[in-house]
Amino acid sequence: MEYHNPVLLKETVEGLNIKPDGIYVDVTFGGGGHSKEILKHLGSNGKLFAFDQDKDALLNTIDDERFTLINENFRYLKRFLRFYGAKQVDGVLADFGVSSHQFDVAERGFSTRFEADLDMRMNQDDRLSAYHVINDYEEEQIRKVLFQYGELRQAPAMANAIIETRRDGEIKTSKQLKTALKRFLNHKKENKVLAQIYQAIRIEVNQEIEALKEFLQQTPEVLVKGGRLSMISYHSLEDRLVKRFIRNGLFEGEPERDVFGNFEVPLKKVGGLIIPTQEEVAQNNRARSAKLRIAEKL
Repeated sequence: MEYHNPVLLKETVEGLNIKPDGIYVDVTFGGGGHSKEILKHLGSNGKLFAFDQDKDALLNTIDDERFTLINENFRYLKRFLRFYGAKQVDGVLADFGVSSHQFDVAERGFSTRFEADLDMRMNQDDRLSAYHVINDYEEEQIRKVLFQYGELRQAPAMANAIIETRRDGEIKTSKQLKTALKRFLNHKKENKVLAQIYQAIRIEVNQEIEALKEFLQQTPEVLVKGGRLSMISYHSLEDRLVKRFIRNGLFEGEPERDVFGNFEVPLKKVGGLIIPTQEEVAQNNRARSAKLRIAEKL
């Protein structure tokens, strides 16, 4: 089984505009596909750091003196780059979302296809799992998770159904969760709704939105002038944050303007939105929702 088939491989790495002697970071290492491609463009004096919080990804480490794999969440980007003596870098690549490996290993609990314990932790050492979200959260907390991160209009009723099911015992498995929510899973839209439910729980478990915001806020300081950011998002919540941060350096509201109506931003976009070709989607179905945005440090 292939660990992960990297999406938009050529376009994402080209977006970094790699200098042979530069320092680069792949903050979502996974199976190492993007990292291996970056290394092909680096000379003997180049350097690549990679981050991945999933211990399974450590098995894919690359035997190359130019390469360092850091077993941490990318929300700690600046801290660990400084620990390794790299205060600023020439480019950062991010492929957000879940790896093929995480989806395909049933016991990790990420996929709607398998019967499994409720888990969904990208970092297996974290305390919070899908089990805790479903069994320990109050009804209002569950509603908020489903509505904000799954964009589910029936979130209040779904949260109530989970609470009612809990009265008869813990909800431990994906099958039990589906049974609790079965009235919301009509045959025509079952897969779509389940995907939204799983996405919402997974984002909460892994604090994905908070981690993304923290990561983005560090990038202007981490990048050298002219350094590049190349980022792939897979759902509207991620892409909206990436797009807004590139545009005005904020996640909400508007930046302060001077008397002439101008405002300073840390980044500028490079080119337009890039999406996979029909051929790539046909070869890798998980590429269908990918959106690549590239930015440069001003």
